[in-house]
Amino acid sequence: MKQRVTVIGGGVVGLATAYALVREGRSVDLIEARDSLASATSFANGGQLSYRYVAPLADAGVPWQALGWLLQGESPLRLRLRLDPAQWRWLLAFTLACRRSVNRRNAEQLLELALRSQAVLAQWREDQNLGDFNWRRNGKLVAFRSERAFAHGRAQLTDPASQRVLAAAELRALEPALEGAPFVGGVFTADEEVGDCHLFCQRLEALLRASGQCRFLLGRPVTQLVRRQDQVVALQLGNEQLAVEQLVLCAGHRGPSLALPGVQIPVYPLKGYSLTAPISTGHRAPEVSLTDYERKIVYARLGQQLRVAAMVDIVGFDESVEKRRLQSMRRLALETLPMAADYGQAVEWAGMRPATPTGVPIIGGTVYRNLWLNLGHGALGFTLACGSAQRLVEMMG
Repeated sequence: MKQRVTVIGGGVVGLATAYALVREGRSVDLIEARDSLASATSFANGGQLSYRYVAPLADAGVPWQALGWLLQGESPLRLRLRLDPAQWRWLLAFTLACRRSVNRRNAEQLLELALRSQAVLAQWREDQNLGDFNWRRNGKLVAFRSERAFAHGRAQLTDPASQRVLAAAELRALEPALEGAPFVGGVFTADEEVGDCHLFCQRLEALLRASGQCRFLLGRPVTQLVRRQDQVVALQLGNEQLAVEQLVLCAGHRGPSLALPGVQIPVYPLKGYSLTAPISTGHRAPEVSLTDYERKIVYARLGQQLRVAAMVDIVGFDESVEKRRLQSMRRLALETLPMAADYGQAVEWAGMRPATPTGVPIIGGTVYRNLWLNLGHGALGFTLACGSAQRLVEMMG
């Protein structure tokens, strides 16, 4: 008889893990600290399923580029140093990973996982009625403002057979909404996708509840893992304990707080922001996914809404929505795509992306024979969730 699996974390990675386990015939307890599922990092992310654009942030030259960003008033990166050893350890490890050879190796791992994730999601959509979560295979366009950046982009193609290099006129022919936008060219990948991560999580929740094999424990923060020798025997939930047989930690940036001796979880939160603006009559929103390369802003049409996402704030565990950052993002979006949506009515959001220094998530077992990890996906949680879940389930098997 297969052991019951407890999953800590009710975001897209935790829900995908629970769903993959149920598909394999396992019974699951899914524990989420908040009162609702997918209400934190998975709630309003960028919406792009960018399977071929998964290169880690850590790369040669990035520390110097980041230093230049920090001196700008409207930088895509903001760093607030804290008296926090975890932050300093993460920054040191990130700096050490900023080498071209390391980046290339990690990018290969991420690309393999991303393409597998695309295949797994396709299988789930075919096998089960996932329902509508604004999924589309609309393609992704990375657009460049300068000839220098455009040349760099042409030299960094990950899949030349499926990626098209477009001059300025071709770019606007492909996406008329870019008429008047200050782009000199772009790279278009036709089979990239978009989807609403929060709606996707709701679809998974519905399937899990209908399966009869998943029990949800919401509003139950785990404060401690109780171990005996080389295994975890229980979880501390306030004043009570819950016995466990197999345990998967999908708690995102909160994962390190639950680490046991001998288990390293080098994950730190990188705060990002998004605007979700309504699209109505008269607006010209781009149909393809768009990444403004130099400004590090992504645009994705999700039904009758435009999702605009950007920024990386390394500021500790402050989850607050900082108005100045959102005002800056709104102004830059208005400059680039003024007729795309009603930015004045946009819903504002901030979320904590759980990132490893290398950008590669932590998936697999630990020195404890029944403790497994699936976390550290950074800004790629939605993109990598299905493949990560399937990989972990196979490891557990």
